[in-house]
Amino acid sequence: MKSLLIFIALTVALVPVVMAKSATNNAYIGSADQGKVKSATCAGCHGSDGNSGAADFPKLAGQHASYLASTLRAYRDGSRENAIMAGLAAVLSEEDIADLSAYYSTQIISSGAAQADLLDRGEYLYRFGDTEKGISACVACHGPTGVGLGSAVFPSLKGQWAGYSSTQLRAFRDGLRVNVMMNGVAQNMSDADIKAVSSYVEGLR
Repeated sequence: MKSLLIFIALTVALVPVVMAKSATNNAYIGSADQGKVKSATCAGCHGSDGNSGAADFPKLAGQHASYLASTLRAYRDGSRENAIMAGLAAVLSEEDIADLSAYYSTQIISSGAAQADLLDRGEYLYRFGDTEKGISACVACHGPTGVGLGSAVFPSLKGQWAGYSSTQLRAFRDGLRVNVMMNGVAQNMSDADIKAVSSYVEGLR
C-alpha cells in the first residue's frame, strides 16, 4: 500500500513536467505563408519583401527570425521605444509575431554599397575594433560577412542601410536605446567611427 501511494505521488508530481516538455516541443514555429499575408500592414514602411526604400526604415529581409521576434516583443511590451512600432506591435499575438518573423527571415536582402572613402576605417573597426579607444570588433558577434547568429539573437547586419545603422549606433552610444553589450561597444565611438562602420556594413554581402 505504501509503495502504491509513493508511485501515485511521483506520477502526479511528474505530470506538470511532462506537460511543460510537451508544450515546449509543440511550440509554434511560424508560417512564412501566413506571415506574407499579415505583412501587408508592414509593407508601407519596410517594403513588400522586407526591403525598405529608405534608410528611415530598416530592411527586414533575411533577418534572423529569432531577432525579429525578440524585437517585435520588445516593441509590444515597451522595452524598446518607437511610437509607430509600439502601436502596431501592441495588437500582435505570439502567433502573429512568429508568422511575420518566419516570412521576413526567408526573404533576400537587397545589396548595398560601402562609401569608398570610408571603406578602410569602416573595415578596420568592423574586423579589429580600436583598442586605443576601447571599441570592440563587430566581427566577434556579427561574423566576417555580417550574418550574425540567430541562436544568440545577434542580428544580421549585411546590406542594412548605413543611415539606419548609424542612427542605432548613436542611440546605443547616447543611451537612448538600451542593450548592455551594444551600449558598451558604442560608448567610445565618434560620429566619424559610426559613419565609417555603418557604411562598411551596408556593403557587406
